[in-house]
Amino acid sequence: MIEFQNAAYGYGERPILSDVTLSLAPGSFHFLTGPSGAGKTTLLRLCHAELAPTGGQLKLLGHDTAQLDRDGIAALRRRVGMVHQEVQFLDHLPLAENVALPLTVAGKASPGDDLEQLLAWVGLRERTAAFPPELSGGERQRAALARALIPSPEIILADEPTGNVNWEMSLRLLQLLVELNKMRKTILIATHDLNLIRAAKAHVGARVLRLAGGTVQTAGADL
Repeated sequence: MIEFQNAAYGYGERPILSDVTLSLAPGSFHFLTGPSGAGKTTLLRLCHAELAPTGGQLKLLGHDTAQLDRDGIAALRRRVGMVHQEVQFLDHLPLAENVALPLTVAGKASPGDDLEQLLAWVGLRERTAAFPPELSGGERQRAALARALIPSPEIILADEPTGNVNWEMSLRLLQLLVELNKMRKTILIATHDLNLIRAAKAHVGARVLRLAGGTVQTAGADL
């Protein structure tokens, strides 16, 4: 589903990732750890086809991303949901419209009942008319997850999704991600929070990937 073969990425002469060989199977659950600046966000952005490798090969959902044109990349990205570390919304739009924005941009019909059910699932049924500045940190993170899910992606990527919320909300977000994995969604979470990884142990068979020195260790501990 996601396959890196000797992949690399860098800016000019500054390498960030090098010789990354990694395969994430459909329906798998992974945590990505590593020190700040190790390239976790860069790896996620490659998985989301926001960036293209500067060396090696990346296959995403069976497609070699180097062989796709702009429209092909756009179509592929709609099959991958991304929850960014810094949640960005349009402050002049209510929550429901912000969550539906990926479909609006793609020119698709209003999600209607699907949107209502999704917002209820993330616990935001009563906040559909609220504007982003009115939302708490936990509400914003759940809204970000809902927005990533609205196109019904097969892969969910999350960059430090619990970094700005308390422990109770961290567990709630983890629960939602575990439920998605049980629906056969592939999950990749970048996190510094080892307690979050330990908390996942009772709920999901996950593997920890460690990123350091530009490479990924794929034989991480089973949780």
